[in-house]
Amino acid sequence: MARRIIGSLTILLIIAGIVFANPALKDRVSGWLPAFLVAETAKSGDTEKSKLRPVPVRVAVARTGPVATYLEGVGTVKARSTVAIKSRIEGQITEAMVREGQTVHKGDVLFRLDPRPLKAKVKEVQAILARSQASHGKAIADVKRLSNLSAKGYSPQTLVEEAKTQVDILAATVRASAAEVELAQLNLDYATIASPIDGRVGRILITPGNVVKPNDTQPLLIITETKPVYVSFGVPEQNIDIIRARMAEAELLVAVSTQASPAPVATGRLFFINNQVDTTTGTIELLAQFDNVDERLIPGQFIRARIHLSTVENAVLSPRRAVQINQNGHYLWVVLHNDTVEQRSIVTGPDSDDNISILKGLAPGERVVTDGQLKLFLGARVQINDETESQKKQDQP
Repeated sequence: MARRIIGSLTILLIIAGIVFANPALKDRVSGWLPAFLVAETAKSGDTEKSKLRPVPVRVAVARTGPVATYLEGVGTVKARSTVAIKSRIEGQITEAMVREGQTVHKGDVLFRLDPRPLKAKVKEVQAILARSQASHGKAIADVKRLSNLSAKGYSPQTLVEEAKTQVDILAATVRASAAEVELAQLNLDYATIASPIDGRVGRILITPGNVVKPNDTQPLLIITETKPVYVSFGVPEQNIDIIRARMAEAELLVAVSTQASPAPVATGRLFFINNQVDTTTGTIELLAQFDNVDERLIPGQFIRARIHLSTVENAVLSPRRAVQINQNGHYLWVVLHNDTVEQRSIVTGPDSDDNISILKGLAPGERVVTDGQLKLFLGARVQINDETESQKKQDQP
């Protein structure tokens, strides 16, 4: 009995195989076959048809053009100069001559202190100087008088020597008094606090009415130089030699972008390479100077810097979205003349906007798939969309 069942199943499977191989016969005998065999037959037929159906894709044409070589890094904007304004004398602030956020120039008056005690001090030391000068004049006259008497034998020589010593002492006193007058006048000048640099004023931290002292920990305000500014950023240490070589040939330009604006907002020049590498990150600090006339860059702001090293002419360019990657590296799907595709390994180079340069593996004029790569396999036929054809024309030079 078991042998009869096995023999029947074997005959049935042979018949099913013949049906799979002959679609016309399958249609004629499908009514006599079990349902599961008919389903498998239909599924197999659909798979074969799907393999033959062209895959809709979009393509672009590889072209040649210039592409710039850049070196990128991240960093911050730094002020070239920042000054914390403090009083150099003790006194009460009577007037603030500046507003918060105001742009000031070197020599502009910022604050005034009460000058009355200082003016009184100037008058006091001037009086002391006058008294010292009078005493010094009298001593000189005494030396002349005693010298005449000594010459006639009416006065001993020791008195003359003592008078000369007194003249020297009073001359030193006059110089000391003059220094006191100069110091008092200088303190009076310090009652007017002026800006030492060009820059922008921050918050006013000590308001009029408060008493300030020399070397207070709290400054009156902080002035930051904003035109020009420095940009500090780091690049990998292996790029030091090429940067130095380019700096020796010509001025290197640095373009920066901010978090608010991905496009470059300013262009400056590289002027400094630090003298040591940061061992924790393997990078070296670079400094670039920006005129910052419009003050788009603010000290402390996070930026992304890009150095223009060189420009490669007549590079083979492909849209960035056409480049795929697997365990073997980068590759492209290239459309051949018979509208089939092949997978081609490539070597990529510098990129430019939405295009990337192909150093090896692609020739100008070849078509590459930019959309629909997931459905492709080696030798697959493709159907190029009309929309893509217009895009191909736009990509041509």
